[in-house]
Amino acid sequence: MSVSEESLQSWAKAPGQTEQTKCDNAVTAIRKATDASSALANRSLRVFAQGSYCNRTNVRQDSDVDVCVLCSDTFFFHLPENKTNRDFNFTTPATYQYSQYKNDVEDALTSYFVNGHVVRGLKAFDIKENTYRIAADAVPCFEYRHYFEDGTYWSGTAFEPDNGPLIINWPDQNYENGVAKNSATGQRFKDVVRILKTLRYKMLDENHAAAKSVPSFLIECLVWHVPDPTFRLTTYADVVRDSLAHLFNSTIKFDDCKEWLEINNRKYLFWSGQTWTYQQAHAFVSAAWDYLGFK
Repeated sequence: MSVSEESLQSWAKAPGQTEQTKCDNAVTAIRKATDASSALANRSLRVFAQGSYCNRTNVRQDSDVDVCVLCSDTFFFHLPENKTNRDFNFTTPATYQYSQYKNDVEDALTSYFVNGHVVRGLKAFDIKENTYRIAADAVPCFEYRHYFEDGTYWSGTAFEPDNGPLIINWPDQNYENGVAKNSATGQRFKDVVRILKTLRYKMLDENHAAAKSVPSFLIECLVWHVPDPTFRLTTYADVVRDSLAHLFNSTIKFDDCKEWLEINNRKYLFWSGQTWTYQQAHAFVSAAWDYLGFK
């Protein structure tokens, strides 16, 4: 194998406390910014890290933290066929529009982070790093509710980019299912995610085409579909080899992975609407196998 067991052990480790503290400081600063806003003072807000930093699958090369600024006063929703909002005891339209909310968040951030430290993007606000915190992407979101016939619903988050359709996420479910998988695999699920994410960064540095179309979240979802017994093998080399073999064989044909879900168990991993395909996942897994020198 071209990469040693010692290297894999190093890649598996979570970043140290200093980096985690800088992540926490970024979240705290964004929360202070929204708390100081008169426009947001009476809104029900929750500010929290999501994605790899929240899930503790981040690696040293990850440069920023994804921060959700969630307002639950208003929500986006999906209703069952032939149902209206009145069947679920809420009215439309909302009095607080998402466009106004995003502007209010922008005002709060630019008032708190001075000297051009905030840049508005199509989806999020880019907040520059300093010696105290890492860079952050602050995403203003409303609650999202997917209703069922019996009146129950799934609760997630959603936001409207400045130039596109609604984007729906399930951060709480991502976190909970990741914790469950990590417990079921002797704390190795997140280790393997970090190994493959670090590997992807190394492949990107060497201009491997297969690594360019595979985001970190897809890697986390792929590893989530590796059977639990695989993680109980003795060495990281054994675990990674058998994980890649399983993923390679499962993504040759769409029929073998078409029912796979994201780690949140809410969205199909390879159906339309995703920014990746099963062919791209297969190509990455194949290239990763070759890069590591497995036979």
